[in-house]
Amino acid sequence: MNYPVVIHKDATSDYGVTVPDLPGCFSAGRTLDEALSEAKESIELHLEGLIEEGLPVPPPGKVEEHQHTPDFQGGTWAVVGIDPSSLRLRAVRINVTVPERVLDAVDAYAAAHGRTRSGLLVEAVTALIGRKPKTSGSAKRSQRPNESRKTQPAKPRARKKLRGED
Repeated sequence: MNYPVVIHKDATSDYGVTVPDLPGCFSAGRTLDEALSEAKESIELHLEGLIEEGLPVPPPGKVEEHQHTPDFQGGTWAVVGIDPSSLRLRAVRINVTVPERVLDAVDAYAAAHGRTRSGLLVEAVTALIGRKPKTSGSAKRSQRPNESRKTQPAKPRARKKLRGED
């Protein structure tokens, strides 16, 4: 993953690095090399935080998508490479059932775009669950037959007195 970064330097300051695709992710350094090294660490920590919170990881954009943003004018652009395997992620092998035609489409897309089947599926699912559900205010979830309905607790009934009880 290659994240574009913009570097700013004033005459009286260190190099400041901003990562446009990761709001709130920034770093600094006395030298340009130090600033870029610190940017790499900042990006890795930012991504790990997102992952630990269960939030989607924003994909890296392109410099062209950000270079006209007023906050980034006058900056120098660079790209910081992040190796996803360096993130504290633990992959888990799963077994899923997928219609053969869907699997064929996934494999063809992955091959055409230089990706793996697993990587593509993870990216697609992450993108899907990262979105807010689109439902209208009156939409209700339909209940499946095997789901139990939540009910109010039963009110205690008066117990009949048995013979011999007062």
